[in-house]
Amino acid sequence: MGSKKKIGLIGFGRMGAKYLHYLQACPDWEVAYICDVDENARNYAKKLSPNSTIVANEEEIFEDKNVDAVALCTLANFRHEQIQKAVKYGKHIISEKPIGDTLEREWKSVKAVENSGVLATVNLYLRNSWYHSKMKQYIKDGELGELAIIRVCHMTPGLAPGEGHEYEGPAFHDCGMHYVDIARWYAESEYKTWHSQGMRMWNYKDPWWIQCHGTFENGIVFDITQGFVYGQLAKEQTHLSYVDLIGTKGIVRMTHDFKTAVVDLHGINNTILTRLPFGGKNIDTMCNRFAKSINDGKLDPQLPTLRDSAIASEYAWKFFENSKEHDLPAIGNLETLELIREHRRNLKDGYGLLHRREF
Repeated sequence: MGSKKKIGLIGFGRMGAKYLHYLQACPDWEVAYICDVDENARNYAKKLSPNSTIVANEEEIFEDKNVDAVALCTLANFRHEQIQKAVKYGKHIISEKPIGDTLEREWKSVKAVENSGVLATVNLYLRNSWYHSKMKQYIKDGELGELAIIRVCHMTPGLAPGEGHEYEGPAFHDCGMHYVDIARWYAESEYKTWHSQGMRMWNYKDPWWIQCHGTFENGIVFDITQGFVYGQLAKEQTHLSYVDLIGTKGIVRMTHDFKTAVVDLHGINNTILTRLPFGGKNIDTMCNRFAKSINDGKLDPQLPTLRDSAIASEYAWKFFENSKEHDLPAIGNLETLELIREHRRNLKDGYGLLHRREF
C-alpha cells in the first residue's frame, strides 16, 4: 500500500488505548503522536508506545506537516473544535461518536469536512462488522425478497445513570445511536415516522430504557429497543442483543454474546448458520479501510461519514425526546440505583465498566 501513514492519537483513555492496540497491529499506520492532558496517561502511553512522541498539547500534532491523520478519542465536548483544527491543518480524521456535544456543533463539523479535501470517518462500529456485512449481502442476493421489517434490540446491565459519558448523552443517545444508524443503513432510506415509549427505571430523571418504532420513507418498518437495565443486580449477569431482518419471502437474524456472533439465514435459496468471533468494536477493520481510503483519495463507501453520524445522533435525540411526550412511568427508586452503582464500582468483569485505569 506504500509508505505508512502517520497518525496522531488524541485522548488516551479507554478508547485511546484500544485504538493504539489496533493501529500498532496495522502495517499501514505509524502512531507518530499520542496526546493526553493527564500526566499519568502520557506516562502509560510512553510505556506502551515508546517510539511515539508523547505530548500534552494537541497543537503539536496539528501543526506537524508530516502527520497525515488524527484519531479523536476525547469526549464529545472536545471533538467539534478538534475537527475544525483538522480541517484547518489538512489532517484526515477518525473520530469517536458523537462528533460534538450539541447537534449544532455536529452539523457545523459535517459542513466543515464536506467543504474541505479532508477524508473523515466515525466509529459507528456496527457498519464495520462481518455479521452486518453478511446480512446485507443476503438482502442484495434476494434471499429475503423485499426487506420489510427491521428489528433491533440491545439490552445489557451496562452503564448506570450518573457513571459518566455525560457529554455523550443518555443511554439511548450514547449507545442507541449505533442502532439508529444501523437500521437506517439497512433501510437505505431516511426516517419518516416514530413513536417512543420509555421507562424511568429506578426513578432516575431520564428514561434509561426506550423502545421506538416507526417507518422509513420507503415504507420499511423498524423497532429499536435499547436500555442498560437488564438485570443490573442479577447474581449472574446476562444480556439480550439481536438484529432481525424480515423480508417478504425470507428472514435473517443475528445474535451475539460479545464473544461469538451468529448469523442465521432462512432464505428462499439457502439456510445457513454462521458462527464467527464477534470482533469487538471492529477498530482494526475501520483503520485498514481508512488507510486505503487515504491512498485512494476517496472514502471507502463501507465507512460511515460524519453526516451519517450526525443523522444518527439527531434521530437518537428525537426518539429520546419523543418518549417524554408520552406516559413515562418510573419504577424502582434511587436507593436501588445507588446499590447498582456501588455494585458496579466493585465489579472486576462486567458490562460497560468505566473503572479508572491503573497506571
